[in-house]
Amino acid sequence: MARNTTRAEPGLRDLNEDQRADPLFVRSIERAMQVLSAFNHADQPMSLSQIAEAAGVDRSAAQRMVHTLRVLGYIERDDMGRGFVPGIRILDHTLDFLRLNHLVRRATPVLQELRKTVRERVDLSLFDDLRVVYAVRLQSKRQTFYTTLVGHSVPTFCSSGGWAILSKLPEDRVRDILDRSDRRPFTPETITDVPALMEKIAETREQGYSLAVGQILTGEIAVGFPVLDADGAPVAAIHVAGSQSEWTPADFTNRFVPLASEAARAISQY
Repeated sequence: MARNTTRAEPGLRDLNEDQRADPLFVRSIERAMQVLSAFNHADQPMSLSQIAEAAGVDRSAAQRMVHTLRVLGYIERDDMGRGFVPGIRILDHTLDFLRLNHLVRRATPVLQELRKTVRERVDLSLFDDLRVVYAVRLQSKRQTFYTTLVGHSVPTFCSSGGWAILSKLPEDRVRDILDRSDRRPFTPETITDVPALMEKIAETREQGYSLAVGQILTGEIAVGFPVLDADGAPVAAIHVAGSQSEWTPADFTNRFVPLASEAARAISQY
């Protein structure tokens, strides 16, 4: 069954009882974050009961949490009074992350220059286990709502950035990520078979870049390049995306691979 989600699952976030038993671990903060995370897959304002169910807490606890978060500005009523939505204070923390993240700060001017040259969509995504999260999004003449949003995420297993990152990981970790991934397809072209994905990742490793055609969006073609930290570990990826109505895979790679590859090297901490 195909799917269309607003964000991918983060993966390694399930805590065990030893972590919760740590005297430094504050469970009330965990519950508050569960309430905020209840909106992760919402496509409309949520009722108190819906928040309680999504957060895995009882309605009474949800009511107290929502009230407190409303007072603090992290949750508010939507304009039409249909339920609750995240509050404007959330954006303060988004800004804090972006302005204080060294990789984002270093990458942004490089990506801006790349965007001027290629005149196609250019993104920076950060590696987060089963998903990659977009931190910089520079648009082309074609855009949809979700392709404009910082914080949107897609699965590692089927994205150009994900393949680029996986190509720099040990094979056992690659298989672990693929095995834990929800590999339902986004389009008829999405590769979901683990052996086929391993072949694609091996091809990416040999080439130094990934080529993804119609994996997340029908008609989209994208090339991805790993961004490495000072230890040579993949922490992010940059990608250039275009339309199959304008480019063949061969022409797209010939045009953009040299430019984007140079940008990825400039951003990486070798």
